[in-house]
Amino acid sequence: MPHSLFRPCARRLISALIAAVAIICLPAHAGSDKISGGGKNVSGKTTYDYYVTGDPERIPDIHQRPKSPSTVLMGGDTDVDEAFRWMITRAGITSTSGGRFVIIRATGADGYNCYVYYSNYPTCNSIGTVQQGSVGGASLGLSSVETLVIPSVTAANDPKVNEIVGRADVIWIAGGDQSDYYKDWRGTALEQTLVQARARNVPVGGTSAGMMVLPRFDFAALRGSVTSAQALADPFNKYMTIEPQPLSSPGFIVSPGLETAIVDAHLDERDRMGRLMTFMARLVRSDGVTGCAGGILSGMAGAADAARAIGLAIQTALLIEGPSGSQTAKRVSNPGAPGSRTAYLVQPSIAPETCVDGKPLTMRGITVRKITDSQSFNFSNWASLPYIEANIVNGALSNFSY
Repeated sequence: MPHSLFRPCARRLISALIAAVAIICLPAHAGSDKISGGGKNVSGKTTYDYYVTGDPERIPDIHQRPKSPSTVLMGGDTDVDEAFRWMITRAGITSTSGGRFVIIRATGADGYNCYVYYSNYPTCNSIGTVQQGSVGGASLGLSSVETLVIPSVTAANDPKVNEIVGRADVIWIAGGDQSDYYKDWRGTALEQTLVQARARNVPVGGTSAGMMVLPRFDFAALRGSVTSAQALADPFNKYMTIEPQPLSSPGFIVSPGLETAIVDAHLDERDRMGRLMTFMARLVRSDGVTGCAGGILSGMAGAADAARAIGLAIQTALLIEGPSGSQTAKRVSNPGAPGSRTAYLVQPSIAPETCVDGKPLTMRGITVRKITDSQSFNFSNWASLPYIEANIVNGALSNFSY
């Protein structure tokens, strides 16, 4: 083959190989997404993208705004239709009221617009009878679904971005990489807009990486993901970037009822119980003998400031409602979803025995409650729920199975 022909072929081959490797090497904490469609990019700027489906200029006429908070924690993979419908209803949106559903993300495009607005995803041309795999938001009263791709501090400080988020009736944080949310949104006008939305009881939810930033304490993945084996072998390894730092600092997006909590997604699919327990251990304060350096919470069950951890299986969501201290929750999942479809509620009963830099974790008497039905339960106090006790000794987790 002539060299003049070989060079372009070689370049194309190398480009294809690079693309293939990039797909294989996506971070473990990345979330799935829908196909693109259903939203027109009307941003008019290069700093962010703004996709619109429906009529965002219609002013919703919602007569009964929510009187208490609503939060959705979702474990990743295919989205749970029922959870989105619940948020729309909790917002006070009715079939004639109109309402704005705003998705925020740092990467991606308009993948949610069609799914949330129309009744027949992915065809996306009907607002009638809702088919499985679609939310049917327009049939429930939504007047618009709007997606903002906010990939920088500049975009997060943009007045128009904050105007759009600030007028949302429901806010959803897409999956992706939670480190982007920390690096691009923390300390910006967008963070304050989200805090203000919370104060107005706007329903807020997130899936995968979007869920990871909703409690008081977050695994921020600032140095990449971490496996259970790595976490258990050394709770302070370089990948264990738990925010805020120090832990006594103000949180990022703190959802009501999650003031002493940390969460994790894709739990059984990616064998993450070990790392979730280690995240929780890191929150427990040291008394000089037990606990973890830098921790600020109690490791004793029943204490008002006891550390808590919540893990979600894929295609599973936890719907949390009410003010802090008197909340209820229920688990929902997609019909026929793979995996355990379980919500895991995890608490220490005693502080970690060994939780130091460079040594395996030892922590006994960890209570694990498995929520597998869709009955409402007391989310503020887990004491009445049945549990098993797991142990971690020298970095080995025992007496637990998914």
